[in-house]
Amino acid sequence: MKKLLAVLLMLPSLALADGLDTGDSAWILTATALVLFMTLPGLSLFYGGLVRSKNVLSVLMQCFAITCAVSLVWLIAGYSLAFSDGGSMNAWIGGLQHVFFDGITRETLEGTLPKSLHGLFQMTFAIITPALIVGAFAERMRFGPMLAFSILWLLAVYIPVCHWVWGGGWLAEMGVYDFAGGIVVHITAGVAALVAALVLGNRKGFPTQGMMPHNMTMTVTGAGMLWVGWFGFNGGSALAANGDAAMAMLVTHISAAAGSLAWITMEWKKFGKPSALGIATGMVAGLGTITPASGFVGPAAALVIGLSAGVICFYAVIFIKHKLHIDDSLDVFPVHGVGGILGTLFAGIFASTELGLFSGYGFAKEGYTMLDQLGVQALGVVSTFVYTAIVTWGLLKLISLFAPLRVDGDEETQGLDIALHEERGYDL
Repeated sequence: MKKLLAVLLMLPSLALADGLDTGDSAWILTATALVLFMTLPGLSLFYGGLVRSKNVLSVLMQCFAITCAVSLVWLIAGYSLAFSDGGSMNAWIGGLQHVFFDGITRETLEGTLPKSLHGLFQMTFAIITPALIVGAFAERMRFGPMLAFSILWLLAVYIPVCHWVWGGGWLAEMGVYDFAGGIVVHITAGVAALVAALVLGNRKGFPTQGMMPHNMTMTVTGAGMLWVGWFGFNGGSALAANGDAAMAMLVTHISAAAGSLAWITMEWKKFGKPSALGIATGMVAGLGTITPASGFVGPAAALVIGLSAGVICFYAVIFIKHKLHIDDSLDVFPVHGVGGILGTLFAGIFASTELGLFSGYGFAKEGYTMLDQLGVQALGVVSTFVYTAIVTWGLLKLISLFAPLRVDGDEETQGLDIALHEERGYDL
């Protein structure tokens, strides 16, 4: 009798839920927290340890402020522009139906999830993307212009590209594969970082003066947080608690491990010793590279992807920093940008079901060959690269008309912590 009464009491809530899946919702609630954990504190600590001690607070401050600002922009218009129907403009941008999350209640669904949860989960992706760019101009950009750039860049670059790929835009219609953000997050952030490094110019003393990380313990701690948080990033992108999520998490882990070991092997061979910085950076390269492919490939392919990421991104860092002398301070483009490009192309190869042990789960459209899928992937890479580069350059030049982008020479020597925030990271 008691069991019957309990079932009867549950009927009203079951009727309200309709298509709601509580298991899916529980997982995406957890994944949302994990992705936010990637920025606060993961990326903050990872970047904070890599700069000199006089600039550590400035980096933490930038990541924190970007989190706050992007959250509000996403509420006001970002989610609506990225994920609602844009009518005649839908190929390029969404509409304004959900400004301030208008029309989204506790009962509104997105598939099997509360729509509010879908919006919140996607907000965490929007947060980490401009935060990644911070690593390119670390130790020399003013706080105000940085915040203005982050907001404008989110509106002009991230949101349109997000709509193209995940919101039903033109790349989605073509069948581009980007499971968790190789194009939307890593290529956009990486290209913007490269442009920002070129526009702002090198730090004083680069490349002749050594600018070693001040706290590798902090960096490795942040790297560990990124690794754990990335399970929410990639596994959560299945938007369900199912086999897709489980496989995405498995291949993510394998690629990270392979990327770490490949990086320190290259480092060991070239410089004689493996480093903590190398193993942490290789991990990030492996994670960023598997991201676009994580929902479409199997574990054996993930091993190849991770190993390739560790080797190729390692040499990309050397080429950008030591050959071209571009001061992308924390290697955002060679790790995230190159990794995102590599993984996006790999998705078009290893999604094939005809590669034996290295097979994936099929191409986007019936009748597609590997060449077809790879062509769509390449188009996504090139179009996003060009669009991001042009708009990022334009935004930085626009902001520079109203305020200088970088601190002056004395402020840079003093350090941004004191010069911009009148605080010290360490007062021992």
